[in-house]
Amino acid sequence: MKRSAASIAVVASMLATTAVAQVTVHPDLPSYEPTSGVSGNLTSIGSDTLNNLMTLWAEGFRGFYPNVAVEVQGAGSGTAPPALVQGTAQFGPMSRAMRGTEIEEFEARYGYAPTPIRGAIDALAVFVHKDNPIECLSLQQVDAVFSSTRNGGADAGINTWGELGMDGDFANQQISLYGRNSASGTYGYFKEVALFDGDFRSEVREQPGSSTVVQGVGSDLYAIGYSGIGYMTADVRAVPLSMDGDCYEASGENAAAGFYPLARFLYIYVNKNPNEDLDPLRGEFIKYVYTQEGQADVMRAGFFPVVPAVADVDLEAFGLN
Repeated sequence: MKRSAASIAVVASMLATTAVAQVTVHPDLPSYEPTSGVSGNLTSIGSDTLNNLMTLWAEGFRGFYPNVAVEVQGAGSGTAPPALVQGTAQFGPMSRAMRGTEIEEFEARYGYAPTPIRGAIDALAVFVHKDNPIECLSLQQVDAVFSSTRNGGADAGINTWGELGMDGDFANQQISLYGRNSASGTYGYFKEVALFDGDFRSEVREQPGSSTVVQGVGSDLYAIGYSGIGYMTADVRAVPLSMDGDCYEASGENAAAGFYPLARFLYIYVNKNPNEDLDPLRGEFIKYVYTQEGQADVMRAGFFPVVPAVADVDLEAFGLN
């Protein structure tokens, strides 16, 4: 199976620590210590998947700095690069890595590339209705359900639940498909990894946000859809997925150990001039992300925390160590 660079980075970085299987905030991350002289306005434009987390980070940060105002807009990862290029946002959250063409457009404007931080780990879940009893899906089956190209190797598309081995009332029922629109980083990541760089079927009902995907699946007994695990509700369940035969749930342990096949970093891109120090407002916000408080926010948002090795590399890139 082809694995994306984001998935490989997750596995390599997380296995670098002995605490990989313990999904709690790592004890070696510091508590946040506020400093003086931090005020002003911040705007975040980008990923819908990261919308709740950016809001939690903003609220936590403002608890230390009441004079800071943070505006969060989440319309899709594709909106982050132009916002950074145009200077209308200080932070560009994305649920996928920035593409080469997006980086080139930024470099054409500023003469250097944007700098990312990897603030959290997400498991991209395949959701079904809570009363759907299906036990496991392989990535090849997921591809055959969602794609028109079937690059995963299936001989034919899968259209009914019976074709996935289900019987009874499900056997002859058509599978209803829900997904994100093309502005979404979740759309791009799912296309790359779950569809093996293939194309989506035209029957997929594209939704403007992760929550609407989950709402659609939760209201349709015969539906299936994909979204970040942090958007899971009581109306849906995440189907365990297999990559090489064994099935794994979308848990922090499985994502960190490299077993769950749809694990990814969640990014925030920043305009950082390599020849200048970062201003205190943005610098302190980034520091906050990599503290006990910031990573506790990650877990409250339904994602998985990063380890000190990731934090150290990213803070060094901003000159914040």
